Amino acid sequence: MTYCVAMRLSSGMIFVSDSRTNAGVDHISSFRKLHVFQVDDERTLVLQSAGNLATTQSVMSLLRRNNHDSDQPNLLNGRSLYDIALLVGETLREVIKRDGEEFGGTLLLGGQIRGEEPRLFQIYPQGNFIEASVDTPYFQIGESKYGKPIIDRVLRYETPLSQAMQCALISMDSTLASNISVGLPLDVMVYHTDSFSDNEQHHITDQHPYFSQIRQLWSKGLLSVFSQLPPLKL
Repeated sequence: MTYCVAMRLSSGMIFVSDSRTNAGVDHISSFRKLHVFQVDDERTLVLQSAGNLATTQSVMSLLRRNNHDSDQPNLLNGRSLYDIALLVGETLREVIKRDGEEFGGTLLLGGQIRGEEPRLFQIYPQGNFIEASVDTPYFQIGESKYGKPIIDRVLRYETPLSQAMQCALISMDSTLASNISVGLPLDVMVYHTDSFSDNEQHHITDQHPYFSQIRQLWSKGLLSVFSQLPPLKL
């Protein structure tokens, strides 16, 4: 299992993924699940993956291979994010058809191509997809239930990127605390609208000072608020 969250906001986008994979408690390892594709001053694309590791790695390998063939549609020459979502969905569907329906996967595709606003899609194993909107500005894949409440309470389309990142990290911390199949390190990217830059990428381990600080403050804050609840009167 894994946990990935992506947010499309008025000023940009946030992407956060864990890196744990497991096939039982004796087979735990780390693999990157956040992948960036960049053409300077023209496009920035981010793909996040959850599901069967062999499936998602095959999809990423095929997409990267096709990037070297300019005669066919690929991530680097697709005219719109919608066209690229179609391409990614088709690739995912083909891999699952080849390997078997039990080897599923789900992907998040976000970013910006010059001439468009930033866009965010969730792509399902069947190859179809949905797009984020002003009313629904984020998607989660993988082990999503533990980190969803904080996002629903805090996040709005107008939320500044700095606060959205805090929200995403607390969402990840809640998931880390409740599910051992999700684990550090984290891969993080912040994208500012019209920047066409992938410079704000971060790798967060258990030694990261800021992440450690907000985890501790969040835990203490929850305990403090809980202790201030009025006495039970049913």
